[in-house]
Amino acid sequence: MREVETRTGPRQVVVIGAGIAGLAAAHRLLERGGTRVTVLEASDRVGGKLLPGSIAGVRVDLGAESMLARRPEAVALAREAGLADRLLPPATATASIWTRGALRPMPKGHVMGVPGTAAALAGVLSEEGLRRIERDADLPRTEIGDDVAVGEYVARRLGREVVDRLIEPLLGGVYAGDAYRISMRSAVPQLFGAAKSHASLTEAVRAVQARAATAQQTGPVFMGIDGGVGRLPLAVAESVRVRGGEILTGTAVTALRRGGPSGWQVVAGDRVFDADGVVVAVPAPAAARLLRAEVPGAAAELSTIEYASMALVTLAYRRAGTTLPEGSGFLVPPVDGRTIKASTFASQKWGWIADEDPDVLVLRTSVGRYGETEILERDDDGLVDVSRHDLREATGLDAVPLEARVTRWTDGLPQYPVGHHARVARVREHVGRFPGLAVCGAAYDGVGIPACIADGYAAAEQLTGDPVPSGSGGAGE
Repeated sequence: MREVETRTGPRQVVVIGAGIAGLAAAHRLLERGGTRVTVLEASDRVGGKLLPGSIAGVRVDLGAESMLARRPEAVALAREAGLADRLLPPATATASIWTRGALRPMPKGHVMGVPGTAAALAGVLSEEGLRRIERDADLPRTEIGDDVAVGEYVARRLGREVVDRLIEPLLGGVYAGDAYRISMRSAVPQLFGAAKSHASLTEAVRAVQARAATAQQTGPVFMGIDGGVGRLPLAVAESVRVRGGEILTGTAVTALRRGGPSGWQVVAGDRVFDADGVVVAVPAPAAARLLRAEVPGAAAELSTIEYASMALVTLAYRRAGTTLPEGSGFLVPPVDGRTIKASTFASQKWGWIADEDPDVLVLRTSVGRYGETEILERDDDGLVDVSRHDLREATGLDAVPLEARVTRWTDGLPQYPVGHHARVARVREHVGRFPGLAVCGAAYDGVGIPACIADGYAAAEQLTGDPVPSGSGGAGE
């Protein structure tokens, strides 16, 4: 017989999923007061793609390692959760791109790889590729309609070399996706808006850059946390508990249905939670399964969202006798035929890693993009071997690591193809017809940590009807 968890006193909200979006929603609901919150998480931990770990006795991130600081949500939530004195910018912001057989300085003066002038990509593109960019100003206007693939549009205006050598590795680092499929409207919305109102793409880029300069944004672009960004969900979870919220891990939700005295019932094994409101904060496939019975329209849309799988290979070396190029690491264009898509020199990028054990050098590589399944079928030793091979080719690093760890993120990153924004709008329209129901997470309005937090806040706002405070931001970019 199922045990029914009924409500007494303040209204009850159940949050399904304890990734950073679900935790942010729970935190905001409790902050507003008048609500009892229960968070249900199927796995044995909170945090989703934010995962703290260690290697060779040094704390590291085994998932996302930094958060965009130019959006306020992540840094603000870290402060609210007691991590203000742990926030640290990267020790170096200098990066490289491994292309055409050499590590080359990452160009500046571009928007997600799209340059405002040909000179911005000098050294990365061939002379022919640079000349192709200069033709943009003479091309007739390209209508982009309601949405367009980033790669398709940029290749048409500036040539494929810009896409293949710079946009692909940059977008691949964010989405593990294919630039020729990724939605410009969803992935680079500020550039999409500018491109619709300017005749040339390089002119649109310069307009975006001018607006950014006018905004006079100061401070680091990215921020980390001493001990790893994986500490953020742990701190937020603790704050949720301190505020009276309950978090149950190892509790898989099997059904969501309308009914009961408060409007919704959440079924988890033999337990049924009666709730006034429900936030569904799980990946799209799991959300589709939960919503299929009650909100079939939203479930049908969510079931079409594709995901990319990837793996992170973390390596620790003795620092003595081991040298790396300067900077925080490098990106790798797929067109060059390498296996790894990026490498982070973690001990050089994050001062707290270097300080923990000055005798240990930590770096990591990422492997796997959308559609690349064969490489991820290799065992852990195989992924370590190909990572070491590419690192040796790129940097000359030939030492034997003290320790290696492989972290696999199967179906870890949702893909944002052309029309993604319209699909999300349809999902929200279907869900919005049912009072007391909201969805949030990386599948909707952004895969970055601040975007997921903002989405969690928006879900809380939807249930409470209260506006999101100024500075917290909404769900958009």
